[in-house]
Amino acid sequence: MLNLQSTSVKAVEFLNTSNINADGISSPFEKLSKLSDLKLDGQRNHGLVLIPRNFFKGLHSLKSLYLTNNNIAFLAPEAFDDLINLKFLTLDNCCVGVAQLQPGVFKNLRNVTKLIVENMGIQNFSKVVFGNLTKLRILQLNRNVMQSISVDVLESLPQLQYLDIRSVPLSCTCKNSLLQNYTVNNRKVQVIYLYTMSCQENKTRKFHNFNTNVCYIDLGVYLFFSTAAVLFLFTVSPLLYVKLYWKIKYSCYVFCSWFSDHWTRLREKEEKCKYDAFISYNFSDEQWVMNQLLPNLEGNGSSLKLCLHHRDFELGRNIVDNIVTAVYSSRKTICVVSKNFLRSEWCSLEIQLASYRLFDEHRDVLLLVFLEPIAERQLSPYHRMRKVMLKKTYLQWPGSNCINPSQAQELFWNQLRRAIRAGSRQETEQNDTDKDLALASKETGNYEKLIR
Repeated sequence: MLNLQSTSVKAVEFLNTSNINADGISSPFEKLSKLSDLKLDGQRNHGLVLIPRNFFKGLHSLKSLYLTNNNIAFLAPEAFDDLINLKFLTLDNCCVGVAQLQPGVFKNLRNVTKLIVENMGIQNFSKVVFGNLTKLRILQLNRNVMQSISVDVLESLPQLQYLDIRSVPLSCTCKNSLLQNYTVNNRKVQVIYLYTMSCQENKTRKFHNFNTNVCYIDLGVYLFFSTAAVLFLFTVSPLLYVKLYWKIKYSCYVFCSWFSDHWTRLREKEEKCKYDAFISYNFSDEQWVMNQLLPNLEGNGSSLKLCLHHRDFELGRNIVDNIVTAVYSSRKTICVVSKNFLRSEWCSLEIQLASYRLFDEHRDVLLLVFLEPIAERQLSPYHRMRKVMLKKTYLQWPGSNCINPSQAQELFWNQLRRAIRAGSRQETEQNDTDKDLALASKETGNYEKLIR
């Protein structure tokens, strides 16, 4: 066996060996100072697995290095530092999976003119790896796994004339738009088999002519108008909110409702409403609803029919759809207002839907029943506005501290029943209108005296 450490081999210029041991401590070629051509292809038995930092130490005269068909799992970033005169390097078919070449691994190979790194599993083509190859003329990158190649790296290779990127899964997206332009229009660099290269996403499309128009849109113009629009909205929105909030809110609802087939069908069936009133209440007030409101409005042979959450909502249906159907399937919506009611988001939605219907149909379909005294400051602007608008259909439940609770409550139920029936073409005849209004006015006066 040849002893590469012997001083007698200093004059060797060409070496082709198949059984090199890389122990990572010393270089087996340290005495071969005049070696110019070294072939280490397909090392037995499993190939050259690792190349440590001192492996090529002393090979200052080396011109060509062959490392094909090895299973290189580790390539030290200083492995080629002593090969300052190297002109040819091949690492063809040294793939053991996806490879990440260490930054600076080729930093001293400034004289290399041909580099073959085919089928190495290279995933990133970066300047920190390939950027120092200033005299490189031929670069063969085919059968690697890069999906994009940076044009900046290619332009950092001023002597490049020949580029092989066959069988590289390049994506036909904007990140490769500059590469497409470089490969098609750069007359200095020949990209072999360019017009047969396919897109990774669609093999029927060709890389050299995929559409890149969308990639060159001037983003500055879009950013300017987008920023201007946002600033305008932030400036104008507070003013509109203060001045036109309710008008805009209800106008939007009316506009949208015209285009809603679901709600339109419900409005068309209003004259055939399934319920006389939909009861909107918070679960904390359910005892009052079940013990007071339900017996007095539906009991004692009354013809009124109420819609209640737990009893009449369709099981398995979206809660919002159930609420919308209940509001539009009832001639009136009665809101049982308490402090708990005001804190409930679902109750807020129900009262707003009833108000939308009021503005859309120009008919008063909303009745407010206050279970307890609530100060004006505790009401939101929305509820204060509704309280002012609905003076005729705003009722206060008489508590036990009034002068005559039983009589006051009887008047309360008469008023509520009359308000539910008001406006119904099925139950109110035109010739009874004056008599009903007179009686309502009289009862209202008595009721207000009783609850004071």
